[in-house]
Amino acid sequence: MFPFQFLNEVVADSAAAKGVTDALNSVTGMSAEEIKQAVSGFTVDILIKIVQVLLIWFVGRWIIKRIVNVIKRVMDKKLVNDSVKSFVTSLIDVVVMILLIIMIISVLGIDTSSFIAIFASAGVAIGMALSGTLQNFAGGVMILLFRPFKVGDYIEAQGMAGTVKEIQIFNTVITTPDNKVIMLPNGPVSTGIINNYSREPKRRLDMTFSISYGNDFEKAKTVLQRIIAEDARILNDPAEPFIVLGEMGASSIDIIVRVWCNQGDYWGIKFDLNKKVYETFPKEGLEFPFQTFTVNVTKE
Repeated sequence: MFPFQFLNEVVADSAAAKGVTDALNSVTGMSAEEIKQAVSGFTVDILIKIVQVLLIWFVGRWIIKRIVNVIKRVMDKKLVNDSVKSFVTSLIDVVVMILLIIMIISVLGIDTSSFIAIFASAGVAIGMALSGTLQNFAGGVMILLFRPFKVGDYIEAQGMAGTVKEIQIFNTVITTPDNKVIMLPNGPVSTGIINNYSREPKRRLDMTFSISYGNDFEKAKTVLQRIIAEDARILNDPAEPFIVLGEMGASSIDIIVRVWCNQGDYWGIKFDLNKKVYETFPKEGLEFPFQTFTVNVTKE
């Protein structure tokens, strides 16, 4: 391999030397006036390219600022978090600046294909390394833009339920009723099912009360209507209280009760109705069922 490599270097050096020699011969064969014209023409070309570069730079920077300002105004109208706004505008500024630099390089006559390949390779590598992080960032932006929930809402997402404490760039922080802090990645949250219990001002409460077989259903219904009427927090709009015999189970008659209330009264009404029914039914002669088994013994 070495002789061939040496020969290649000799040939390359000879070609370069020949090129230099030809350039010198062409210059030495020119008159002073011709050399002056060639230098002035070269200088004019350089000046024209410098003016083009400066013009592209300043016009490009002006356009970039206008684009960033428009994006900022859009995010301000959408009430996007300040940290997200700063990150997005910086990211856009850097990306467009790289494109502007590539444009300037092409104006100077430098081949930009290698630069584009380098940037593309770097982008692919960074994207693969930060795929999960970028997904969470994109999810955070989607949540802040479309607002499926806001701080203070009680939501259920990714198998977790709690009150939204903070919406960060990469995570959503919720607090559970027993005061545990849970951080949910924004990517899965934005693409999964979100149950927002606080979105509407009113909520329907569904409950089931059971009585033993042989008890009077109509009497139980009348008692439940009286208990519901005594609670001023229960609403008649959008629908009046609903009481029906839902199912006849193995050991009980199940009565379904549906009432409407304001969001803030949901849990209070639920616990109070359970307590009042537990105290009132026995006084009215209504029995709570117990699971029973019938055993038949056969003598042979």
